[in-house]
Amino acid sequence: MPEITFRQPVRRIAAIDLGTNSFHAVIVDVFPDGSFQTVDKLKEMVLLAEKGFANRLSDAAMERAMSALRKIKTLSDHQNAEHVLAYATSAIREAENGGELIQRAIDELGIKINAIPGRVEAELIGLAVQHGIKLPIKPVLMVDIGGGSVEFIIGDKLKFYHLASKKIGIARMTDKFVDSDPISQKEISSLESYYEEQLRDVAQAFATHRAEMMVGSSGTLENIGLMIARREKMSSSLSVNELEFSREQFLSLYDELIGMDRKQRSELSELDDKRIDLIAPGLILVRYILTSFGIKRVKISSQALREGIILRYIRREMDDLKDLALFSDPRLRSVMELVNRYDWHEEHSRHVAKIAVKLFDEIRDELELTDTDRELLRYAAFMHDIGYYISHRKHHKHALYIIRHSELLGFKEMEVEVMANVARYHRRSTPKMRHLFYKQLPEDERKRVKKLSALLRVADGLDRSHFQNVRDLKIERKKKRVLIELHTETDPQLEIWGAMRKRTLLEKVLSSKIEIKEAKTAWLGSTDSVQPDVL
Repeated sequence: MPEITFRQPVRRIAAIDLGTNSFHAVIVDVFPDGSFQTVDKLKEMVLLAEKGFANRLSDAAMERAMSALRKIKTLSDHQNAEHVLAYATSAIREAENGGELIQRAIDELGIKINAIPGRVEAELIGLAVQHGIKLPIKPVLMVDIGGGSVEFIIGDKLKFYHLASKKIGIARMTDKFVDSDPISQKEISSLESYYEEQLRDVAQAFATHRAEMMVGSSGTLENIGLMIARREKMSSSLSVNELEFSREQFLSLYDELIGMDRKQRSELSELDDKRIDLIAPGLILVRYILTSFGIKRVKISSQALREGIILRYIRREMDDLKDLALFSDPRLRSVMELVNRYDWHEEHSRHVAKIAVKLFDEIRDELELTDTDRELLRYAAFMHDIGYYISHRKHHKHALYIIRHSELLGFKEMEVEVMANVARYHRRSTPKMRHLFYKQLPEDERKRVKKLSALLRVADGLDRSHFQNVRDLKIERKKKRVLIELHTETDPQLEIWGAMRKRTLLEKVLSSKIEIKEAKTAWLGSTDSVQPDVL
């Protein structure tokens, strides 16, 4: 009987859609095949445009936004999300103090908010719709009605033909056009004229790529779909995803709602409380699109911007996600995520790790080292050059900082400190008590760092060329002398020079002199098939 295996997620991420009316967060597990599964969700009302679309977010709106982000951050931490992806839309994008909110989120919560342009917002929504529902071969018109903007995407299941973001969201339109309750016919006409003016380019693109179906995503259209489902006694269960209704069914709902005043609307149990004062411009927009564009049917997608954020992330990280699937050990997986994030010198670092482990295995008993020490040495070798991402001159010190502050999963705090210090001492100065982070370690851990960094220093010197010239090595002990014989692909002088410059610390911890020379017998490997795994 074949073995039954269960796929394991390789990363858990949180995506936040910072909308005008509400912040939506979703936490998902990402799998190596590019799929994802929802772990948790949270929706917080913020009403950033409560006093209309002014140039500034009010102090109260700013505090509601920060309060919502704190709750989302708490949930993300509780669910062990490794990354938080936050995307801001209209209200924050346009506010002159939107940058203040973005900076506060960084300073107080460690959340970096990306204020995306409208076209990118439309593209991400389109990705979510393509992913979330079954689309026909023919084009469809995808529409996402938000509080500040409305996104329009003409596309099919494979590609997009037109992307647009229009500043005609329901909160913005209510503030601009609606004073009467119920809305007056004059206000309806003004809205329809404004929609016609704003959607001319969408209408032109639609004329080229005609569609019979509109796909609606996000809150307003989901709420409309839910109201129609209940009126028509359709099955809508907990989700309206893939729910379909006709133009006639929508127009029937429109005729019933458009003449209601606030009190009557508030008595509709299926209408979200937050939409009681905002629904009219949304209804008028949907009616305008269906009748003007000749669209006959509407389908609802429950996936929207936040799922698009996830899909965009997965597409960009796909190669790394596939690689991470190979690592069942969370410690190794966490290290690999870190080095990939900082564009590590992979061939060199892997080769140095192999040399370091080879040296470790030969002299571990004499240095009184353990299997855990071997593992930490290997990971420190993987990470020793990631400081190059910041600068060349002090890359060893930058590596120390990055490793200490990267929240590596699966490691105890002291293990992280050891790896960080070992990586720091792969070049330049050896460990000294005047070095703050080394001094702070307990005495036993300082000895551990000395032994492991001594091995890493020599291993790094043995790949001084960064071309993996050393293919194998042999260690011979003679009283107070250690001989390291190298089998190399080509002339070994640069590697011998590099390692001899860094041998002093290893001589101290071994209480022996170290000699490094070329092996008498030639290396028999083929130069046409040299692999870093020879060691």
